Parts: sequence; structure tokens; C-alpha cells
Amino acid sequence: MHDIRAIRENPAAFDAAMARRGVERASSDILELDEARRVAIHAAETAQADQKKAAKEVGAAKASGDEAEFERLRALVGEKKTEVAEMQAKAKELDQQLTDMLMGLPNVMHADVPDGADEDDNVQIRDWGTPRVFDFTPVEHFELAGVKPGMDFEVAAKLSGSRFVVMSGGVARIHRALAQFMLDTHIEENGLTETWTPVLVREEMMYGTGQLPKFGDDSYQTTNGWWLVPTAEVTLTNIVNGLTVDESYLPRRYVAHTQCFRSEAGSAGKDTSGMLRQHQFEKVEMVSVVHPDTSMDEHDRMTRCAEGILEKLGLPYRTVVLCSGDMGFGMIKTHDIEVWLPGQNKYREISSVSVAGDFQARRMNARFRPKDGGKPDYVHTLNGSGLAVGRALIAVLENGQQADGSVNLPPVLHPYLRGKTRLQADGTLA
Repeated sequence: MHDIRAIRENPAAFDAAMARRGVERASSDILELDEARRVAIHAAETAQADQKKAAKEVGAAKASGDEAEFERLRALVGEKKTEVAEMQAKAKELDQQLTDMLMGLPNVMHADVPDGADEDDNVQIRDWGTPRVFDFTPVEHFELAGVKPGMDFEVAAKLSGSRFVVMSGGVARIHRALAQFMLDTHIEENGLTETWTPVLVREEMMYGTGQLPKFGDDSYQTTNGWWLVPTAEVTLTNIVNGLTVDESYLPRRYVAHTQCFRSEAGSAGKDTSGMLRQHQFEKVEMVSVVHPDTSMDEHDRMTRCAEGILEKLGLPYRTVVLCSGDMGFGMIKTHDIEVWLPGQNKYREISSVSVAGDFQARRMNARFRPKDGGKPDYVHTLNGSGLAVGRALIAVLENGQQADGSVNLPPVLHPYLRGKTRLQADGTLA
């Protein structure tokens, strides 16, 4: 959410920032509503002062024996009480309207973010690894002979509908091994704190990280009001919801492996084959809560954490900075990491690492007390996939595929598979 004081002080700068997001003349409606809210608050405060003054005069009139004045003032107090209640309700209504308006606007982007219309205008900043040259035509993950016995979309459709999968045998073990490998690396090498969180959250938690109100259609809500998390970003970031912590508390770096749920409402017809885009999937999610002065350095650090997982797996990737037209709603700046998928002959996103600045902290009212004193300030929050487990599985299967439909597995996974090194063409591990 945005700082209304900053908008008041420099509406032109705010409008310029929103124009990069495709939102025109945002400040005029905000400031008009803000002025009406402030007038209503002042009127309510004035009426309340009049009420208190009349209440004191009632006692004096009673003590003086002036019954007529006593009755007049008592009636006035009653009128003022009703007037105050009405004015406070009006001020509260306008305040909520302003909050809703501010919550519906995207974050201000960092100056380094390149301008552009869509993903075609994203800017590559580095790549790693060389895509393998095959002496046969590589296929997509779900077409591999060794994968077919352990990746069943028909049974999943019977159980739950489209965009689900049932994994079993060797494929399921590789999937589990990947998640464990990612967690161990982030904990032991990257200094993140392993965290286990619920996948059902209160509605205000979804507001806190920006999934609501704008993106409710992308997530699932239960009949009793809980929301299924689209990512552990929601739970990990909201750990500091409503808190004011000492500066020494920062930074906090969390990692969690969770089930994630997305309706994919806006992706009809996209990536319907295989398990690239599912309603239920797993991610190892990283979240950092940091001092404002360190958030951009933290963004680079988190990006390297995610890239390091791919390097250990031996998977070629490239890292891009998202342009203005491809940026997430609540983020200042985002790095997308795209892994090479030979079956599709293209790079596909496997991680987004983003810095939100104080955008989420304002929604959550999450602050810190400076160590040298002074007024509490908002923390900065960041999040990133470290990585999407299912997409990592796809990349491992496609990059390690052999002509007979078997798959050679990355050495870093061998200890997690009890020394198994290969998914054979019959779907067993050997």
C-alpha cells in the first residue's frame, strides 16, 4: 500500500510512477477522497468537542438550579451525540474507501526496471551453462518412457479434474528428493531458517501480501472463509504482520516447503500438457524481512541462492530483469530465472525473486525500531522461489533424458535417492 503523505507532497511523481504501470492520473481521485476524509474527520472532532463542552455546561446548569437551561443543554448533548456518531461513521467510511483505493494500486517500480510492454521486453542480465546437444530429438517430460509409469494425468483427472497429476514410484521419489535437496542447501549453505507453516490462512493475511483484493480469482477460498495459499510467501511474510520489532531482529530469512494452490484463472489454454502449470504444486519458498537500506542487496543475494540450486543440478538457465509491463503487482523489482527445457526448446520460468520494499509492510503494519532511537519505520520484504519443485523435476527429466527414454540424474540427488543414479525406461530407479 502507498503512503498517502508522499502522494500529497508530490502527486506528479506518483502519477509518473503509476503511468509506468499503465495507470493514468491516479493522484487526482486519491487526493479528492483524502480531502473529503480529512474534512469529515475534522467535522467529527469539532462536533465531539462541542458535545463535551455542552456536557460540562449541563452540570453547571443543574447546580445553578436553572431548569430551563439544564433541559436545553441536555437536549443539545443528545443532538451532538447523534451528530458525532453520524460524522464518525462517515469519516470511517471515507477512510475505508481511501484504503481500498490505495490497496488496489500497484507498487512503484525501482528506477532500474526497464520500460517495456510484455515479457518480450525483459532484459537478460546473465546466463549459466550450455544447453546439451542431443544426438536424438529430445521430447517433453511426459513423453519419456521412464516417466509415463510414474506420472498419471488420467487418474488425476478422474480424482480432481484437469491440471492435476498423480506421481508414483521413481518419479515421485525424484520429486521428493529435489525438495529435500533444496531445503538442505538453503539451510546449510545459504543461512535460511527452515519454517513449517499452514496452507490455510485468514483473509487479512492475503491482503497483507497483496493477493487481495485484486487477485482473488487466482486463488481458492474455503466455504468458511479461509484461503489456500498460492505460495508460502503469504505465511512467511505475515510472520511480522502487526509487529514492531527491534532493528537487531533484522534480517530474518525464512525458507519453507509447502503445497501451493492456484486457480490459474487467467491461463485458460496455456501449458495444458504435462505438469508445467498445475492447480496444486509444491514450492520451496524464500522470504526475507530486512532493513530498508539493505533490501536491494538482499534481492541480489536471494537471486544467487536460487541460481545456485540450478547450478548444483547442472541445469542451464538465464536470469532476466522483468520490464515494467511484465512486473508483478506488489513488487519494486523482479528477477525471473528461466531454466532450459530441451523438450520445448526454450527457457521457462522456474523462479521469480522480487523485492516489495515497504509495500507489503504498510499493508501488514510491520515496523522496526531504529537502534539509535527515532520513530519506528516500515521493514522491507522480499520473496522468491528456491525453487518450484515440479518445474525443477521437469527440467531434470528433460535435460537428463536418454534415447531409450531413461534419465540420468544429477549427482547431487544421488544421496537423496539411496545411491540411485538413473530413472530407467521402465520407470524404476537404478
